[in-house]
Amino acid sequence: MHPALFFPSRLTPGRCLPKLVIVNENQQLLAELMTAQEAGEPVVLATIVRVRGSVPRHVGTKMLVYEDGRFSGTVGGGEIESQVLTEAQAALADGRPRLLPYTVAETEQGGKDDQGAEIEIFLEPYLPAATLLVIGCGHVRRAVAGLAHWLGYRVAVSDDREELVTPENIPEADVYLPGRIEEALRHFHITRNTYIVLATRNVLVDQQIVPHLVHSPAPYIGLLGSERRWAETFRLLREDGLSDEQLARLHSPVGLELNAETPEEIAVSILAEIIMLRRGGTGERMAAV
Repeated sequence: MHPALFFPSRLTPGRCLPKLVIVNENQQLLAELMTAQEAGEPVVLATIVRVRGSVPRHVGTKMLVYEDGRFSGTVGGGEIESQVLTEAQAALADGRPRLLPYTVAETEQGGKDDQGAEIEIFLEPYLPAATLLVIGCGHVRRAVAGLAHWLGYRVAVSDDREELVTPENIPEADVYLPGRIEEALRHFHITRNTYIVLATRNVLVDQQIVPHLVHSPAPYIGLLGSERRWAETFRLLREDGLSDEQLARLHSPVGLELNAETPEEIAVSILAEIIMLRRGGTGERMAAV
């Protein structure tokens, strides 16, 4: 880990989470869930909530499904488990829980019950906290970090100028990632719930950083700067081999058009656009006239 890397948290320095004593399968899965949450890893907890007839697992049985397809535990195997894995990925994508009803066919039970059995499984997604990653730690960047913190986002800040990436400079941040972007991303997991704002000092820095971000699952990558600056960045990135599809992921100039001038007003513009995309808004005035 980088010697200047800071990770403030609610835990007192030197203390760890209490060690759990695992006595059954469900407790093991819940311990895994806590570990995934601490690591910012999205998972789905599947729990059998109702059964009728003869089924292989009982009410309360749990299964944990990860974003990469891994899973722990079992809700019975076979077709029902296959459906759980598929629906779990959908739950991770939209963040919504769902109830999965399933009728166990006669063939799955070896012909024991002509009527078939029924089972219902509740899928509960656990996504990382909504996080804003601000790359660049100047005046606008500090305003963006402060507003995002006030709005309840987990805030991470990064800059290759290590003297700027400190609690003294940006006290509202939760995670500090000094150094080059390659180093920062070794210690920071970008998820589907991570929103990225590049507020760097010039296009050459953007050119170095963007290729490390376009392959990430982040739903928003915004670049602060004028249309002229974005056009030059676009040209350089295209020359470096980025595709139109990858470039289309970038929002620039960043934010909603508010004619913002001060760093604080620009921060409102940027966060307004992120909220709009996150919540499915339109950005239009709510007043009829």
